[in-house]
Amino acid sequence: MSPAVRDAAVVDDVTRSYDPQQYRPGRAISDWEPENELFWKSVGKRVATRNLWIAVPALLVAFVVWQVWSVTATNLADVGFSFSTSQLFWLTAVPGLTGGTARIFYTFLGPRIGQRRFTALSTLVLVIPLIWLGFAVQNTGTPYAVMVAIAALCGFGGANFASSLANIGFFFPKREKGNATGINGGLGNLGVSVVQLLTPIVITSSVIALGSAQHKADGTPVYLQNAAFLWVPVLVVLAVIAWFGQNDLKVASTPFKQQKVIFKRKHNWLMTWLYVGTFGSFIGFAAALPMLIKTTWTPIDAAYTAATYAWIGPAVGALARWGGGWLGDKLGGARVTILSFVGMAASIIGVINFMPSNGAGGSFWGFLACFYLAFLFSGLGNGSTFRQIPVIFRSQHLKGLTEGTPAHTKALKQAEMESGAVTGFTSAIAAYGFFFIPAMFANFAVTSALWCFVGFYATCIVVCWWFYARKGAESPS
Repeated sequence: MSPAVRDAAVVDDVTRSYDPQQYRPGRAISDWEPENELFWKSVGKRVATRNLWIAVPALLVAFVVWQVWSVTATNLADVGFSFSTSQLFWLTAVPGLTGGTARIFYTFLGPRIGQRRFTALSTLVLVIPLIWLGFAVQNTGTPYAVMVAIAALCGFGGANFASSLANIGFFFPKREKGNATGINGGLGNLGVSVVQLLTPIVITSSVIALGSAQHKADGTPVYLQNAAFLWVPVLVVLAVIAWFGQNDLKVASTPFKQQKVIFKRKHNWLMTWLYVGTFGSFIGFAAALPMLIKTTWTPIDAAYTAATYAWIGPAVGALARWGGGWLGDKLGGARVTILSFVGMAASIIGVINFMPSNGAGGSFWGFLACFYLAFLFSGLGNGSTFRQIPVIFRSQHLKGLTEGTPAHTKALKQAEMESGAVTGFTSAIAAYGFFFIPAMFANFAVTSALWCFVGFYATCIVVCWWFYARKGAESPS
């Protein structure tokens, strides 16, 4: 028998051995072997790709909900809300607190419930805070406590990231995990830029307005509710598509009592430290930059508006995440991670040097360019760290085992489960950057806060080099 005929027969056997009905959209899948090349080519890749590209827009809009306050807060004072600058910074920070906390639960619930069901349900519930926000911003008498409550509920949009990344990772083989999570996370992160770009446009349109207009001091009408109401039908449609189009992987369904073993793993905590530095910076800077531009530069020159410039940084970081995952697959995740921290430290030092002093001097364009570079390097690090995690846990669990043996198969499944849980948990803790960075800007001098970030990046460089990048490292990745 020729090699071509033999290979065709094997492919046919693989195809017959897996019931094609269970891989249809909306079904729960019990047999999933992405490392089996024949299975991957004949069945797996198509199903995994479909699930990925349904997850991406759902995650993107979830990020829109999470970040909607980063832009909404900059407009409240203009239409008559009497909140202080510190209070406005806190409104941008609160979604980070609830988002990070909810991510911890979503990390373990997501794989347990399944990609399809969890994506659909967690997307649909985001309609609630958006509708509430749409009505609240139409009344300048809305109490600050109510605004804080709405901001807290919007934070659940950020929690979707943990479940989405943990679930999607199970669908792909080792060699494609970095690219897949880079696409999912990177394009999902674009929701930050989308909301910061579109909000200033849609709030000036009376065509799609539902409700009454608010007015600026010069009489210009705006419709802040549009920033919330616009996304309600989009969320409903995406939830329906996820429910009928994605799949649940039974192989990923693991009770918490088995997943909690990650809290005993040293590399869970080390990678969490590194991801706090990359994603924590990305999401925290994204939340704070619009208010930072408005409070630092607009008093000097009204041309420097957050609406014009803030969205570009998160877009750069989101797209760079994809590149970070791809580069990590090619060059090694640890090398790219170290590069990202060196670049972030240098960029933030540049931001500090371009800041104005006592309301004068400085360079807005230097400040902005350095912040964009910080976003670029944080995005690269976001992709590379998520590439490192599955590599680290595979090497830890498969060390000394022979491929194809029962022990190897069992260890591989354990490694997949733990790397998925660690991916979600690290993202949960890093999400607190959304809270702490705006909170630091609200309570400390901006330059002092920025120097703290530089110091933190230095510790991340040391950790990554010692454990993952140097010759003889404990777990090269």
